[in-house]
Amino acid sequence: MSADLSIILPEIFLSIFAMVMLLVGAYGGKDKLASLFVWITAAVLVAVGAWIGFQGAGTARAFGGMFIDDGFARFAKVTILLSAAAVLLMSEGYMARRDLLRFEYPLLVVLAAVGMMVMVSAGDLIALYMGLELQSLSLYVVAALRRDSVKSTEAGLKYFVLGALSSGLLLYGASLVYGFAGTTLFAGIIEAAQGETPIGLLFGLAFIAAGLAFKISAAPFHMWTPDVYEGSPTPVTAFFATAPKVAAMGLFARVVHDAFGGVVSDWQQILAVLSVASMFLGAIAAIGQTNIKRLMAYSSIAHMGYALMGLASGTAQGVESMLIYMAIYVTMNIGTFAFILSMQKDGAPVVEISALSLYSKREPMKALAMLVLLFSLAGVPPLVGFFGKYAVLLAAVDAGLVWLAVLGVIASVIGAFYYLRIVYLMYFGAEESELDKGGSGILWGFLVASAAAMVLGVVNLFGVEGAAAAAAATLVN
Repeated sequence: MSADLSIILPEIFLSIFAMVMLLVGAYGGKDKLASLFVWITAAVLVAVGAWIGFQGAGTARAFGGMFIDDGFARFAKVTILLSAAAVLLMSEGYMARRDLLRFEYPLLVVLAAVGMMVMVSAGDLIALYMGLELQSLSLYVVAALRRDSVKSTEAGLKYFVLGALSSGLLLYGASLVYGFAGTTLFAGIIEAAQGETPIGLLFGLAFIAAGLAFKISAAPFHMWTPDVYEGSPTPVTAFFATAPKVAAMGLFARVVHDAFGGVVSDWQQILAVLSVASMFLGAIAAIGQTNIKRLMAYSSIAHMGYALMGLASGTAQGVESMLIYMAIYVTMNIGTFAFILSMQKDGAPVVEISALSLYSKREPMKALAMLVLLFSLAGVPPLVGFFGKYAVLLAAVDAGLVWLAVLGVIASVIGAFYYLRIVYLMYFGAEESELDKGGSGILWGFLVASAAAMVLGVVNLFGVEGAAAAAAATLVN
């Protein structure tokens, strides 16, 4: 038992930390301590991320295989924790100025992060569901954090109702898999799913894939994404667009390889269809958007399509390309949302894309950093975003999915239009932007660091490629 507990020590530590901070907040003046809580929580998340990152190699299993600590889980956890810490630091000033900073906010982020860590380490359908629900219950609350806003309340309610529907699909799929495999452990399911697979097991796989597709907002299970992104407070939207996406993609990879690794051809078709639908829906639907948060929602749908393309290849190279893509995607999104958080007029937040007209005259350095990020999101060489897309396209081609790679390139060209439209507005708009100059130093720092990473990362991707390859090798063997 002590050996099992030592394996899940980071999760236990973060859970205890959240409960202690909850008691301190409840008895210590509540929201007076909120800003301090944000800084302490961010520091703890970074420290735990470093602790996990330096744990070393090897695979350990706890609770009879229900919890797996391997290179793949550690890579995903470090990405999740660092992105959650970055979003917390970015959000502190914004939330405080708008009287949204509650002491519960950083604690809910921590609990969501614990759920995500359990998700990527799940070795059993029950553990999978526990992690997923812990994450989801925290996210339902933060989506509706702006209590005086109808849109925020609507976002929380919509996310909750559709999230419950997706959980039902997932549970129904899990019950089918259990019925035909006789176990909820991934190690037992993979034995049952060899050779002539029972049709009920494949139906279970399809329902589980549908439930997980909702969590990563892949089309056609994307319907909640634009409304929730628009209605939630902008820092919460930034959180939705980063850490939970990594966790859900990690869980998706864990399920298809650890539980259904013997029937790659069956789930490959499902993932390829989800990938194509997401890439094209995200690319086409974003063109007509006037709200930058809704545009980022459709952008995230398209990007999940590219990540799914890597996963659909069904190989270790495919998992590696997906991990590289997600790490780059999170870095780009943190910088982009730092810019969106800094968009304000007379101190009030602005989310209309038209407000960026001729923004380069007012803030040339910010406009340049945003240009780099938008070009990278579009996959323009030689920026790092291009190498992320190149990795997943190469994995698809090497797996014989040339048609999928060709469709990916077409969707990427269509999608480039709405990113380049923002660049055109910033540099050649009709009238000069009236957005406030200056702004938070923290947001400026994240924006510049993210843009710089897109340029400097072309040398060796900061070692992410090697770490992703090692992580993929522990999952696909």
